[in-house]
Amino acid sequence: MYILIPMDDSDIEEARITKLEDVKVWAQVLVEEGKVVEINHSEQSDTFENQSHIVVVNNDSEYVWPFIEQNMMVLVAHFQKSVDDIVEAYLFKELNELAY
Repeated sequence: MYILIPMDDSDIEEARITKLEDVKVWAQVLVEEGKVVEINHSEQSDTFENQSHIVVVNNDSEYVWPFIEQNMMVLVAHFQKSVDDIVEAYLFKELNELAY
């Protein structure tokens, strides 16, 4: 499962999720069997070799229609900020679905 996350920094240890309008780099995280297999970065959300299945945003008011049109599930990380926290919340089904 490929998870796409808008981040404020390419340094995975320092990066935090950010608003779509403020994104500096996109992180695409491959999660298989409950483990992070790889993390890739790109300045554009649509330039990854593999199609993302899920996009995680940090609030319900983000403009996510381009992702919905690509048949991506949209999840919201209200409290999780780091990649590790977001992946853990995804695995334990603690991320919220987008509220319209």
